[in-house]
Amino acid sequence: MSDSNTSDFPNPSIFILLGIPGLEAAHIWISIPFCAMYAIAVLGNFTILFIVKREPSLHTPMFYFVCMLAVTDLLTSTSTMPKMLSIFWFNFREISFSACLTQMYFVHCFSGMESGILVAMALDRYVAICHPLKHSSTLTNSVVVKIGLAVVLRSCILSLPYPFLVRGWPYCRTNIIPHTYCRHIAVVNLACADIRISSCYGLFNLFSVMGMDVVFIVVSYTQILRAIFRLPTKDAQLKTFGTCISHLCAILALYIPDFFSSFMQRFGHNVPQHFLVLFANMYLLVPPMLHPIVYGVRTKQIRGRLLQLFTHKEN
Repeated sequence: MSDSNTSDFPNPSIFILLGIPGLEAAHIWISIPFCAMYAIAVLGNFTILFIVKREPSLHTPMFYFVCMLAVTDLLTSTSTMPKMLSIFWFNFREISFSACLTQMYFVHCFSGMESGILVAMALDRYVAICHPLKHSSTLTNSVVVKIGLAVVLRSCILSLPYPFLVRGWPYCRTNIIPHTYCRHIAVVNLACADIRISSCYGLFNLFSVMGMDVVFIVVSYTQILRAIFRLPTKDAQLKTFGTCISHLCAILALYIPDFFSSFMQRFGHNVPQHFLVLFANMYLLVPPMLHPIVYGVRTKQIRGRLLQLFTHKEN
């Protein structure tokens, strides 16, 4: 190892991404499921976008939000996977300091967007079920665009402090990051300074963005369930609740791994490092892979259009 990895430097020009600590010998084998999940995520989300674009009957607020989620999923997984696979396959571990900060920013930015889009989808379900007669007049195309822009702006602004805080710390221990990508907490742990500001901002962002989003979703679904239970027949209740299943699956796929990963990274000092890194990668890969599967299988309109597409090709 060169001296640059251990000598004092206010800001290193290059970081070394270690990959999955302790499992370096298995990187090639680990890359197989990771690559498969990434391929499914890319193919699935592009398929969702293609079907919604081609089918005029799907040009509704619900499917516009599904498309926003698909685009965000593609960006989230692509912000880390190419570099990760280059580490696994070619041992290309170096990443410039600026590229590391850029990757860190986009990982947090796209994760925040995913959360915001799920809130927008909860709003859509709330209006559709609790105020069905006002749905088309409330969630117009212009309103959907404004909601999308608000989600993007919120994520972009709240993610800005991450790279600026990281750039301000002195790094005098090592420039080796025990991770597959530039995760915020993994980078600031290399600083030889009191990093409580970075850690506290990470927790603040977790609770103020995703925490508040979860509260909004819970409130929305409380009202939705009350409206569903007021329906006259069991059949109507099940049919109405069925329109929310895909969204609930998407919520669970995003929030459970995110909260678990964030807390384990900060407080799971006795948890093996390779487990933390693997779980952090799963958090960025599993939701983008599951979302198109969930919406493709559970949403009748997308499933029907997909079957028509394959049937037409066979004929």
